[in-house]
Amino acid sequence: MRRNIVHPGAGQLKYEIREIVAFARDISEKWDIPIQWENIGDPVKKGEPVAQWIKDIVREKVLEDISYAYSETEGAVEAREFIADRANRRERVECGGGEAQGAGSDSAGPPPARISGADVLFFNGLGDAVAKVFGFLRREARVLGPSPAYSTLSSAEAAHSGYEHLTYRLDPNRNWMPDMNDVELKVRYNDSIAGILLINPDNPTGAVYPVEVLREFVRIAKTYGLFIICDETYANIVYGGAKTAALSQVVGDVPGLALRSLSKEIPWPGARCGWVEVYNRRADHRFDAYVRSLVDSKRLEVCSTTLPQLCIAPIMGDARYPAHLASRAEMFNLRACEACGAFEGIPGITLIKPRGALYATAIFDRETFEETAERSLPVKDAALAEFIRKKTADVAPDKRFVYWLLASTGICVVPLSGFASELPGFRFTLLEYNDEKRREIFKTLGEASRAYLAG
Repeated sequence: MRRNIVHPGAGQLKYEIREIVAFARDISEKWDIPIQWENIGDPVKKGEPVAQWIKDIVREKVLEDISYAYSETEGAVEAREFIADRANRRERVECGGGEAQGAGSDSAGPPPARISGADVLFFNGLGDAVAKVFGFLRREARVLGPSPAYSTLSSAEAAHSGYEHLTYRLDPNRNWMPDMNDVELKVRYNDSIAGILLINPDNPTGAVYPVEVLREFVRIAKTYGLFIICDETYANIVYGGAKTAALSQVVGDVPGLALRSLSKEIPWPGARCGWVEVYNRRADHRFDAYVRSLVDSKRLEVCSTTLPQLCIAPIMGDARYPAHLASRAEMFNLRACEACGAFEGIPGITLIKPRGALYATAIFDRETFEETAERSLPVKDAALAEFIRKKTADVAPDKRFVYWLLASTGICVVPLSGFASELPGFRFTLLEYNDEKRREIFKTLGEASRAYLAG
């Protein structure tokens, strides 16, 4: 072609969570290996039943003609007003208590940010929201995010700028807490940074940030004139005694965006229904203009899917919903303990117990792991072993492990290098609903890691 039509950020669009699927399916088809999909966070696909009372509510809404119509561009009015009211009922916090765990009432912190339905904007899933949030930023405006990072967020930020994602460090030696000194130094000495991204609870690590950490993010944002993006997909999946807060409870007068969805806590990932809560929109005229551009972009595509929006208030407002959240949180806490037990005592690998979300991340000791490039796992078929050997000749060390794991056990996990991280390791889910099958998967992952490290 006479003109280059490729966006400068096209090469940054990487999503290892699903890219590994094509490789796994190739192995499955050619060598008849059944695959255990531990890469994608879909509770329903992993066997979790949707509560009957939730299905009944959805069924009732399906029978209403209005659920087949367009919604308003920004989202169904009743859904937006319900979400705003729910956000405004979050209490002031000082040192603990997330939305699902019962916020504290200490008055020492700033009052929670208040919003109206006009500050809620619906999208066709958070993937759509993320594409818009980063896609309509000025290219020179960068957003500093965590490492390891959830691929959708890091890729979108990198793609909008055309450069690699800017990151701050999550420290595995401190339960994956953010290195706040690293955050502030990068913000101070890089004036292209216009915003800070955090994921709480975190994907892929399962870390849950205490209120004090959240307040430090807010302090830095306020000091340097930044806005905050907080992915709160797993805000109501917090367990093991962890305490946290929603962004709205600590953001004060700093401009911010909270990203939330139906996908994981109902669970209803196939609804593709997410929303953004906008805080302090008019605190800065440039932030206000930026948010307006998000609304304008939604008008170009008319609206987001109506049915799941209409189900939000009846489901989340139901008297059974708090117990639903609490029982799922306890279920994931027990599974997190099981996962930790499967890796306990294995030299050269560490699994830090997740405190929220649906995943566990195991990290290899870098020196032990990388000292031998020719590590492998037993594979029955010689042709498959040779295929894997060729495929892993020039990939990241942890991706090499993931490929051998697939060929040897049929378990599909995601290399940590696929999460914008230099730490070698892998992420797997806590989602398998069949207890016996899940424990066997965890056991096999631990044994395979031990065998691989043994060389």
